[in-house]
Amino acid sequence: MDEAATPADNVGTQSAAAQRSILGGFGGGAGIGALGGLIGLGGAEFRLPLLIGALRFVALEAVILNKAMSLVVVASALPFRAAAVPWEAVAAHWTIIANLLAGSLAGAWFGAGWATRLRSGTLYRIIAVLLLLIAVVLLVGHDPHGGGHPLLEGPAQFIAGVAAGAVIGVVAALLGVAGGELLIPTLVLLFGCDIKLAGSLSLAVSLPTMLMGFTRYSRDRSFTVLGRNKRFVLVMAAGSIVGSFIGARLLGIVPSSVLLPLLAAILLVSALKVWRHR
Repeated sequence: MDEAATPADNVGTQSAAAQRSILGGFGGGAGIGALGGLIGLGGAEFRLPLLIGALRFVALEAVILNKAMSLVVVASALPFRAAAVPWEAVAAHWTIIANLLAGSLAGAWFGAGWATRLRSGTLYRIIAVLLLLIAVVLLVGHDPHGGGHPLLEGPAQFIAGVAAGAVIGVVAALLGVAGGELLIPTLVLLFGCDIKLAGSLSLAVSLPTMLMGFTRYSRDRSFTVLGRNKRFVLVMAAGSIVGSFIGARLLGIVPSSVLLPLLAAILLVSALKVWRHR
C-alpha cells in the first residue's frame, strides 16, 4: 500500500509547480514577446492558450493576465522597432492612427464589459472561434510583399476605418489581445501601408486601445488576479521585454512569406486546444 503524502511532500510538490510556472512564464513571455517585436503584435493569441492550458488559469483571469502582458510587449516593441521603422515615419501617418482609434477605443470599452459578464465556458468558445478567424486573416489578409493602393479613399475610407477599429477593439478586449493580427491587414489593405510600417502603426493604435480595455476591467473585482499573481506577472513581463527586444532586432531578417503561414498554423492548433478545454 502506498504511504499517504506528508505535509513536506505537499510543500515540495507545490514548490516544484511554482518553479515550473515561473520558468514557463519567463520562457513563454520571451518567445511570444519575440514574435510581437518581430511582426508588430502583442502576441496574446499565442500566450492565451499557454495561460489557459499549461499554466491553468481560468478564462477571464487568463484574459486579464494576457492583456497585461500584451501591454508590456506593445509598449516595449514600439521603441525597439524604431531602428527599422523610424518615429518620423509613424508620426507622418497620425491621421490613420486617429481614424482607427476613433472606433477601437469605444469597442475596447464595450468588449471588456461583455467579457466580465460571460460564463467561462462561453468565453472559451468565443476565444477559440476568434483565434480561428485571426488565423484565416493571417493567411489571406497579409500581403508579404508590402503595401499597395488603398482599398478605399476619402470619406468611405474614414467610415470603414472607424468600423474596423470598433470591431478590433471588441476583439482585443474579449481576448485580452493587442489586436495586431487584425490591425495589420486592415492597415495594409484599407490604407495601403507597407507591412513593416503597418506593424509599427498597429502598435501605436494598440497601446491606447488596450489601456481603454484595462480601465474597464479595473472596475471589476476579477482584475485582482494581477495582485494575486504578482511574482508571475513580473517574471513574465521581464521575459516579454527581453523577447520583444530580440524580435525587433530580427525585423527584416525573417521573411514574412515564411513567418505568417507558420503563425497561422500555430493559431489553428491553439484554437483547437482552447475549444476542447474544460
